[in-house]
Amino acid sequence: MRRLFFLIPDVELTALIVNELESQGVAQKHLHVVASINQPLKDLPEATVWQKTELAHGLEWGTGIGGTAGLLGGLLTVAFPPGGIVLGGGALLIGAAAGAGIGATMLGLMKGYEHNHQLDDYKHEIEQGEILLMVDIPKSRVDEIKNSILQYHPEAHIKVAEPK
Repeated sequence: MRRLFFLIPDVELTALIVNELESQGVAQKHLHVVASINQPLKDLPEATVWQKTELAHGLEWGTGIGGTAGLLGGLLTVAFPPGGIVLGGGALLIGAAAGAGIGATMLGLMKGYEHNHQLDDYKHEIEQGEILLMVDIPKSRVDEIKNSILQYHPEAHIKVAEPK
């Protein structure tokens, strides 16, 4: 999937473009609108915490780092058992699962309050009253969607985000 970023001058044009995208088969769950706090969005699909923050990245990194740390802790526990208790491979699994859960929770909590850095490029325009429409589409449809929107709405500025 690729994410297209459309900067659109007003709410009415944004609603028109959203309707055109839906008629081209883009599901509403793949459309996300971001605007300034004093901009009424009416019935537009507003971006959620998943699009506005770094929560998803925090969960990914937390799971990986915590799982690795838990696995290493499990290895140490098996290698040097506390109090002479004999532990098996279950200690490794429990350590990795516990570490992944704790890591995901901790980094998720931290990153859930950090804004999405992909939106930094559009901060000034959003503050000036423009609307940012994010559209998640398959890579194979990027050119088709870009061209169809620009054909009828040349005032929309489009950028394609590459996956990280």
